[in-house]
Amino acid sequence: MGGIFKAYDVRGLYPEQLNERVARDVGIAFRYLLDEEDRSHGNTVVVSRDMRVHSEPLCEALIEGLTGGGLDVMDIGLATTPMNYFAVGHLKAAGGIQVTASHNPADYNGLKFSHSEARPVSGDHGIPLLEARVEAQELSLADNKGARHQGEVFDAYGEHVLSFLDPPESRRLKVVVDAANGMGSIYLPLLERMGLELDLLYFELDGSFPNHEANPLKLENLHDLSARVQESGADLGVCFDGDADRAAFVDELGQPVGSDLSTALIAGELLALAPGQPVLYDLRSSRAVSEYISECGGVPVRERVGHSFMKATLREKNGIFGGELAGHYYFRDNFYADCALLAVVEIVNLLRKKGTSMSDLVAPIARYAKTPEINFVVDDKQGKIRELAERYDDGQIDYLDGITVQYNDWWFNVRPSNTEPFLRLVMEATTDQELARRREELFGILGTPAD
Repeated sequence: MGGIFKAYDVRGLYPEQLNERVARDVGIAFRYLLDEEDRSHGNTVVVSRDMRVHSEPLCEALIEGLTGGGLDVMDIGLATTPMNYFAVGHLKAAGGIQVTASHNPADYNGLKFSHSEARPVSGDHGIPLLEARVEAQELSLADNKGARHQGEVFDAYGEHVLSFLDPPESRRLKVVVDAANGMGSIYLPLLERMGLELDLLYFELDGSFPNHEANPLKLENLHDLSARVQESGADLGVCFDGDADRAAFVDELGQPVGSDLSTALIAGELLALAPGQPVLYDLRSSRAVSEYISECGGVPVRERVGHSFMKATLREKNGIFGGELAGHYYFRDNFYADCALLAVVEIVNLLRKKGTSMSDLVAPIARYAKTPEINFVVDDKQGKIRELAERYDDGQIDYLDGITVQYNDWWFNVRPSNTEPFLRLVMEATTDQELARRREELFGILGTPAD
């Protein structure tokens, strides 16, 4: 299958790796992933898709497989991935599948899965089982074929998300929103109801992504947004990824805000209403995030990278909120699932409430010098991690995800990518000088960055 079964989802080139035959086979096999809790919610799986040209045929083949395997399908059509999660919880379905390749280029596609209540399906929760069934062609059809129904959740989803919006104060915010020609485009009616002065970029659904890659984690993809914010004098910029489960923010100066710092800001906003709650952050995040959560009366919880781990731990600890450096934001009151639009709502609430600028909100938590994630192509990933452990054995080391080494004045994490052939480095220090020195040191061990 060309390695399309990943830690969190199925993803690959269309049609060489992922095609209608594979989608149909996955659909047939999906029933084996449904656990006892899923079955208590019935027999229906929510299916939706993004705007890629091959998403519709893949979706049709997937539904053929699901119904052939005896499951009923609620087809909600074009939808964002957070809408799929919401639909699973809202409709009390047994599970859900979104056809999307998220931020990947146009020639990719994929499948994202969830259990009932939008619980994650991941490498630790059944994707290897799916892969084994498909590879071995252990795909018997059910005696009784399932039924397919058409559904619609946009209105209910909109009411749910907008219920968290505080009443607009006298200040009217100007916000530039870049949908990257992806599924965030369909949020326009909801954005219009938020009482904002909107300036829109790339709101035409186009799976070829003609303007820029739909990945807001790469700074070059925020260039147009930053420029428009500066030109227009906007208060805020927002960029969604391809399936609109991630969002990145740009301040009024056109400067990108690290999603770890956005996590801290949203955590502070939520903790002001419900102090003492656990808040999750992924281990790539700035130390300032944990510090700020504590300062706001929350309980910081460090977690490994990946939506499946974040969601599972957030649910286990009944945390109020969690965020990742990649721009995923998870909310307890959203079935513990990620919802980028709800993150936008909370940032808007915060700006309105504080009556200040985004840069002023960020400044107190931009406490350290930090790199973005830097990729290295390494043949022996585990060998390189062992080498790092030996070189920095005087630091505080843990292996929650790859290797993290911490000192008083700097720290780094190196982890194997779950989706690409890379080791990924992120590091932080108390000063720019210390960061530059340690960065050069680590490059000497890891080699030349891949991008």
